Order: sequence, then C-alpha cells, then structure tokens
Amino acid sequence: MTQRERINSGLPGMDDVLDHLRIGDNVVLQVDNITDYEAFVLPFVKESLDKGRKVIYMRFARHYPIIENEDNVTIYHIDAEHGFETFSTQVHQIIGTEGREAFYVFDCLSDLLYSWATDLMIGNFFQITCPYLFELDTVAYFAIYKNMNSYETISAIRETTQVLLNIYNVRGQTYLHPVKVIDRYSPTMYLPHIKQGQEFIPLTSSSDASKLFADMSLNVFDASRRHLDYWDRMFLKASDAYEKIRYGHNPSNEEKKLVEKLCRSILSRDENLLELLTVMFSLEDLLQIKSNLIGSGFIGGKAVGMLLARKILQQEKGSPFKKILEPHDSFYVGSDVFYTYLVKNGLWKMRMAQRKPDNDHYFSLARELKSRMLDGVFPENTKNHLIRVLEYFGQSPIIVRSSSLLEDGFGNSFAGKYESVFCTNQGTLEHRYQEFESAIKRVYASTMSEEALMYRLKRGLAEQDEQMALLIQRVSGSYRQNYFFPDLAGVGYSNNIYVWDKKMSPRAGMLRLVLGLGTRAVNRTAGDYARIVALDNPMSMPPTGHHKVIKYYQKNIDALLLCDHSISHPLKSEVTESPVSDDGIERYSTDNSIVSVSFNEVVTSSNDKILPYFAQKVPGDASPADESSIALASDGSISWVVDLDQFLSTSSFSGVLQKMLKTLEKAYAYPVDIEFTVNFKDKEDYQINLLQCRTLPAKGLKSKVEFPRYIDFQKTLFQSNHSFMGGNIQYGIQRVIFVDSVMYSRLDKQDRYKVARCIGKLNSMIIKEKMAVFLLGPGRWGTSSPELGVPVAFSEINNITVLGEFALEESGFSPEVSYGTHFFQDLIENDIFYAALFEGKGGIFQPELLDQYDNKLAEILPDDALLAHVVRVYDFGPEIKPSSTALEIIADVGKQKTVCFFKS
Repeated sequence: MTQRERINSGLPGMDDVLDHLRIGDNVVLQVDNITDYEAFVLPFVKESLDKGRKVIYMRFARHYPIIENEDNVTIYHIDAEHGFETFSTQVHQIIGTEGREAFYVFDCLSDLLYSWATDLMIGNFFQITCPYLFELDTVAYFAIYKNMNSYETISAIRETTQVLLNIYNVRGQTYLHPVKVIDRYSPTMYLPHIKQGQEFIPLTSSSDASKLFADMSLNVFDASRRHLDYWDRMFLKASDAYEKIRYGHNPSNEEKKLVEKLCRSILSRDENLLELLTVMFSLEDLLQIKSNLIGSGFIGGKAVGMLLARKILQQEKGSPFKKILEPHDSFYVGSDVFYTYLVKNGLWKMRMAQRKPDNDHYFSLARELKSRMLDGVFPENTKNHLIRVLEYFGQSPIIVRSSSLLEDGFGNSFAGKYESVFCTNQGTLEHRYQEFESAIKRVYASTMSEEALMYRLKRGLAEQDEQMALLIQRVSGSYRQNYFFPDLAGVGYSNNIYVWDKKMSPRAGMLRLVLGLGTRAVNRTAGDYARIVALDNPMSMPPTGHHKVIKYYQKNIDALLLCDHSISHPLKSEVTESPVSDDGIERYSTDNSIVSVSFNEVVTSSNDKILPYFAQKVPGDASPADESSIALASDGSISWVVDLDQFLSTSSFSGVLQKMLKTLEKAYAYPVDIEFTVNFKDKEDYQINLLQCRTLPAKGLKSKVEFPRYIDFQKTLFQSNHSFMGGNIQYGIQRVIFVDSVMYSRLDKQDRYKVARCIGKLNSMIIKEKMAVFLLGPGRWGTSSPELGVPVAFSEINNITVLGEFALEESGFSPEVSYGTHFFQDLIENDIFYAALFEGKGGIFQPELLDQYDNKLAEILPDDALLAHVVRVYDFGPEIKPSSTALEIIADVGKQKTVCFFKS
C-alpha cells in the first residue's frame, strides 16, 4: 500500500506521538469543552495556511466561532435547523466545489443534537461525509463532547474515522490519548500523553495512568444513560417532568416549554402548523406517540394530520365525536430510520447525485435507486422493533402508509404519489415479517417513482428535505368468511367545487363513498363507480348524460383475501384475476392480498344483515324488502348493486360527516379533505375511523365571468351543464389537442400506448403560463385500461389548462367526473379545469368543427406523424387573452354552465 503524504498538525509533540497526520485523515477529538478543541485546531490552521493550504471552516454550531478574523480561511455558514438531508447535501456540495486537498475544520458535531435531537443522524452524517473527504485527499478536524453522545454513535464514528483522540484537561494539565490511528503504530502510541511544553510525554507508569483516570470526574449516571440515544434521553427527561407535573411539583409553564420542544422534534417544523399543534397536544399525548414510535425523527405529515384531526374532534365541546370515532392504535416509523436505511445500504452517495433536478441523471439514477432500495437490509435493532409491532397486532391485517415530511402539508398533498401497502399478516411470524419488511421497502422505494419526482419538481420541492416516515395502522373492518373489509370507506371534502345543481352550496361539502376498502374511493376504478354525495342534498346524484343510471353504481368491492395458501376459497371464481385501478395502481389478485370481488356474491353468500342496507336488487321480480329472496342471486335472476339510497335517506351519517368536516375546517382555518372508514353494529350504531386529514387547495370561484349575449350554436365546440369543475374561468384557447375516438377505438393496445406517449411529448413542450391548451379525448384520461381511455401518466398531462373527456358509448368510452380521487387532487393542485362532455340534457359536442383547421402534429412531432389520423393538434392564437384567439372557453359555477365556442 502506498504511504499517504505526511501532514504537520501544528503541534510538534502531537506529530511525534501520531507519526504525523496523513492526507485523507479525518481527525475526531473527544473534548470536555470547545476551548480544548480550539487549542488543537488553531495550530493546525496556522500551519496549514503557512504551507499554502486551502482551509475551509464549516460553521453551524451554537458555540462561539473557533476561527474568526482570518482572511485566508473560507467560512461557510450552514443552518442545521433545516434537517439532516439539507444540511448533509450542502456540506457535500461545498466539499465537491472546493475539490481535492482542501483542509477542513468543522464545528462540534455534538451541537447538532440541538437541531436534530438524535445521535443516530450525527453518526449517519459522519459515515457519509468522512469517506467523501478521504476520497478527495483532504484533512478534516471534528469534535464531539464527551458524555453527550450515545455509545452507538461513538462506535459509528470510531469505525469510520482514521484518527480518534481523547483530550483530557485535569488539574490544569492537558492530556492527549489516541484511541484509533490507522496506518501507523508505536509501542506507546495508545497510552495517555501529558503535555509538557511543546511535547506530549507518554504515561508509561501504571500508577500515573491510574491517578489520571481517578482524578477525572466521570459522571456514572450519565455514563449509564449513554447506552441510550440522546433522543431517548430527551423523552426520559420529559417523562420525569410529566410525572412531577401530574403531582403538582412542576409549574404549568414547564409543560408548555416541553410540548413546544417535543412538537418540533417529532411532529413538524412548519411554523403555521406548530401553532395549532402546541395548543392541541399535551405532554401526555406526545409521550404516547413516542411509546409507539420505532426509531427517531418526525412521524411525517400523514400521521400528524390523522392525530391532529382526532384531537380537534375530541376536544370539540358538545360534539358526538368522542363516541363515534373508532379508537386507533397506530405505530410510527420515524423519518430517521429512512435515512439510516440509505446510509447503511451504501445508497447515500447515489441519492446525493440524483437529488439535483438539473442533473441529466435525475430520473435514471432514481430508477436505479428504487431498485436497490427494494433489496436493502435493515439493522438488527430495527428488525427487532418491527417484529414487536407484528407481535402486537397478532394476525390482524395492517397497512404500511407513507408519511413523508412534506406529505399532506399546507399546499402539498402528494395524493397518490407515494405507496401505501396492505399486509394481510397471515401465516407464520417469519412469513408475516417478510411481507411486512417488503411493504416498508416498497413505500421507501416509491420516493423514487417518476410520478413523485415529477410532483416535487413541478412544485419546487426537488431539493427540499423529504424524509419518509411511516404510519402503520390496523386495517379497519371485519371478517366476512375469508374476506376482510370495512362496511364503508370514503373521502370527504369540506368544500364542494363540483356542485351539479344551482341549489347546492359549495360550502356544504361532499363525500365520495364506496363499500369495502377505500382504494375504490381514492382511485378511478375500471368499470365501476363510487357514490358522490353532496352533503346539502345527499340523495341527488351527478348527471351522467344518459339514462343508464344503473351502470354508474358500484358493483364490485375491494377486500383483503385472508386464507391459507393450501385452501381454495369457495368464491375464488368470482375474484377478478387482474383487478387494476384506473389511475395505474395494480391490485394484486393472489391469496392473501387485495382482490376485487362481486358485491352480489359477497352479500348472497355471507348472510350479512348490514350489507343489504347499502344496496338494491336489479333487475328481477323479487321485492327489495324481501330478504328471503337474496339466495336467488346465485342463479342470476337477481343482482345487487351498491346505491346507498336507503342508508343516506334514513341515517344521521351525512349530517355527522358535514359537522366533522366543518369542525376541522374551522380549526385549520382552511378547507380540508379526509379519508375514513365506517363500521356498523346495526343501522344507527356505527363508528368512524378517521384515517387521514389534510388541507385542500382552495381554488375558489376565481374571478367573475360573463357569457356573451349570443353564442352561435353552429360555432359551439361544446357546451356542458353541471359536469365540470375548476371554478369560474374565461380563457382564450391557443391549442387544442384532440384524440379522435373512432380512430382511437380501431387501434390495438400497443398503439394506444403510443398515443399516450405522444400526448406526453406534446405536454412537455407546453409552458403553461404562456399557452392555454385544451386536451380533449374519449373516455378517461389517466386510465390504466386502454379500452377505457388514453393511458397517460398524470405527469404527461400536467401542463394542460383544460382537460375534456367525452363519451363514445358504442366503443365503451365514458367519462367519469372523478371528484374525490387522487386524479382529482392532481387536477386541483395543477389548476387544471375539467369538463365531462355529454350530449343531451343541454349538452352540445361538435368536434367536427375542428376539421376546418390544419392538423399540426406532423410539423410539431415529425417522429409521431403516423399518429396524425388519431392525434390532432390545432393552433388558434398567440396569447392566452380571450380577445387574441379564435377559440374561447367560459365557465360559470353559479350558472352551472361551461361553453367553448369559436368567435365570429
């Protein structure tokens, strides 16, 4: 091995003890105070500058500056309060910019505990930074305070660094005690050395060494607690304080200070949210969260939203929510566990390379990272905690839900961007753990999905600290034979921007309800429909454009199939083999997984007394009230569909949900949306499990608009009454991208995907602020089933201004006004106006009016010219202003009318 270049430390005696420093050395000093560190740093800085070396000072701690008034030292001020990822990224960018053979002085690493509240992340930071410095032939000084960091953190630093020194200051004497020095050795190197003048003399006598350590005031209590992370010690102190407060020994303002500190450590850094959190959560609440937390760090936005909403409802005076809310016993995996997983599996360097949005490898590196994250290994300590969670839940089904730091925050919902994975939790503990661990890895890997990356990029979040915490919940529901599902599930909105009747108020709110697992409520599901409920008129249904109303009821449910692999379930023939949601999320159809199953078969085979409450029988001669006729369903004479009419017309449910949504909206001072399940003992005895709550982007009605006094019918491209959402608009349309339904229906599956990619290319060329584009196509945009529409990813239509879906019944294309789904959330956040185009009932659709204009596709995308008979691109004007274009669209929510027309 080539010997590394010797470097002087500025202290000749220390150079003699260590046989000098070497290029690549990371030098860690364990000190009692910053003055002792300074005594070793300043000579090193002076020596280095005298030799013409480039010296960098990384300034981030609360202690006084070690280097001041030195013009030749480059000082970088880094804010550790922004979190581990941002801090580490900035440090790595500085190191990369400064290049090879730079010399570094870092502030005391122990000071990071005040910002990060955990030793674990200090160890992680050192383990990713030290090798990078070594690789660039630097020399770097670090300090840690004695008796402040956990043994595990010291061990991680010891394993990674090249030089570890203990510095003692006893009775006015300074001692140097090398603990680790790689690539050099002497018989006395690892003895304590006393400083005498410029020399460090080894204590070769056992009596001298014994006297030194006897004189050192070791704090035995602190030493015993150092088996714990600083994080655990912080909560132990909080627990001790809580006991004193309980019995009146500590003043109440002590609790307030502790609540503020713990909220900032475990719940959120968001100042807007912290104001509400510190009011709603008590010290007892926070200690309870800690007791169910694996690892350290934040529990993430989704978990905070769920817990905060529950606290708001439970503290509402005179409310029924304490009785109605189903208790929860959730666990949390702290955000620090995610970063530790990346560090321990050697993925951090790739993560740093991928992180820059202007990087050519932003997406390609993400794909590689995603693959490697699925194959990583958890530390044994983490595994043991996860096993204890499984032991707690027994064989109850659980769900691992994403709960990132940015998720469900103000203005950033990340709806559907990260995965949530059900675990049926059946079989042996070993099998259940493998399923559980795999689910966690899938959620972690989803941070590198293209949809998530595009979302962060589009919203300016690509370089923000985005740690992935996890929310682990017991699946809400009950067993029906080998199926497990809740009676009802849904999403609720305190504001309803999709009102389809002039008598409805947007302020009343709305629900999207399904029977079974809530996957059908948040996804557009192929061939099936959720029930949309306007809370001020629950029995009214959105217009469908034709009379085939039964088609728009729910007929299948999502459920967990819980059975032994060796047993064939009696209903398995009715389980859809490849159930796929209409937003591209596959549902698994093997044993012990999510299945899509006929509601008709479930209700007739289970003899359940509650399920018929939500449904009606069609068609057939049997009376809906005659429950004895249910058994006839197996011969095909009767089918059940989920309409929820009886439930909505006789239950208090709509009023309770409306009050719940308005209570949350008032507390947040912002519109909200929630996810929930409902389980019944009988028709009026039900409990609501509140799973999620987040703020809803408030687009409002926008500006007032006016229709022209006269619009020529022969120049009207479309007119839609009721079936639109996105507020009041008045745009001059510069470009129409039109997918011809007849031509599209003649394509094979492969060519339909080519159409989707072509749309994506056109979308990537749009600068939304400069061009208003109307995208119009058959059936459902974003479906994963090409027979139902164009299978684009949302990132392939996110620059569109107006999105239109139209029906072609003979080909099976039919729009779905997807209010309440993740797809809908994307439309809202990207400010995309949506219209479903139905002919009849005042609806007009005349696409033939476009034929008089030239199709520009071949000119814009020569490589896709062969698709010009399917995809047509028409340009109408240079500016968004209505007066500048030939085509205009106007929508008025109050009048429930939208018209797109050519101007004379």
